[in-house]
Amino acid sequence: MKNYSKITPEGTKDLLFEECLANRTVSAILGAAFSGRGFHEVLTPGLEFYDLFSEDISGIPMEYMFKMSDSKGRLMVVRPDSTLPIARMVSTRLQNAGKPLRLYYNQRVYRYNPGLTGRSNEVMQAGVELIGAGGLRADLEVVTTAIDALSDCVPDFRIEIGHAGFFRALADKLTVSPRKREKIRFYIESKNYSALNSTLDKLEPSPYVDMIRKLPRLFGGIEVLDEACRLCDDRAALETLEYIREIYDHLSSYGLGERLIIDLGLVQRNDYYSSLVFSGYVMGSGEPVLIGGRYDKLLDSFDAPAPAVGFGINVDALARVMMKRGGIPQKKQPDILVHGEDGYETEAIKYSQRLAQEEVLAENSVFDNGEKALEYARTRGIKKLALVGSEIRIIDTGV
Repeated sequence: MKNYSKITPEGTKDLLFEECLANRTVSAILGAAFSGRGFHEVLTPGLEFYDLFSEDISGIPMEYMFKMSDSKGRLMVVRPDSTLPIARMVSTRLQNAGKPLRLYYNQRVYRYNPGLTGRSNEVMQAGVELIGAGGLRADLEVVTTAIDALSDCVPDFRIEIGHAGFFRALADKLTVSPRKREKIRFYIESKNYSALNSTLDKLEPSPYVDMIRKLPRLFGGIEVLDEACRLCDDRAALETLEYIREIYDHLSSYGLGERLIIDLGLVQRNDYYSSLVFSGYVMGSGEPVLIGGRYDKLLDSFDAPAPAVGFGINVDALARVMMKRGGIPQKKQPDILVHGEDGYETEAIKYSQRLAQEEVLAENSVFDNGEKALEYARTRGIKKLALVGSEIRIIDTGV
């Protein structure tokens, strides 16, 4: 049998040195942004019962989850999503807490990506959930929190906004099975024009079929809404377009300018979201680094109905972009290497501690003698070596 002890599972990787620093830096920046907007941190278990993520609730296909059983034979999953565990937490431990609840998280999620296409099965995700508040003000609060968080990391992001109800209103006019409707939704989300057209060609022609055919291409500025209004006469669909226009106007006045895009093809997990949906993109990342929206019906599944809106950020993807651009502060090289001569090992450690109190970055030597310590300091670019014995001698390493 093949031995896999020296490789990581598909879709996972080890993070080394600068990668760890980049992830920690991005997590700290995002955490500070969320906390600064009044959100409070929560963490949920890495293992949950499968019932929490059954497909009719989560919209996540069962085959995309990593599953196992506990000692009692109950089906469990490794956390594939952060919003549902937080919804569970709100409906149980926080059921008597005052609303709205402003929560944020920073934790790993695990989900199988067929073919991977550059994506990982393991992702560090940070985000916020605003639970117990509906309407325009709550939506703007969450979207502008997302904007501020991305602004603190990179300057050249863009935000795309849409409405889950627009596709839903159009799809309701089609005589298709739920399975085929999901296929249509997936083709729009992935902008697979060929598969979408092939599927729609088999349906009875109608203005709604024509409109759905155009969805992947309906993105841009306010003119997108004008075009959609001309092409569509369904009242429910037109109401969603008016709400997008209102959101767009407010966000434009927030200073987004050309970084704000309307995308009527934003239809990801359409039964999960109830109205506003939005995504964030950064130059240098081939996938959205941020996905969010309003999900007013989700907490109904936990017998704790409440409006809610939130988003999640792919910390790993954002960290990779910042690292490539040199946006991550480099770890400081030690100012001095401290070596304790025989019998003075403890004194050397105490001396290193005193230097740290003086804000001097010191590394303690673990070598057998001063010659090896000096050689190490030179190879690592450490400029000074302190030899601690009956007296302390500072040597310039010549670096």
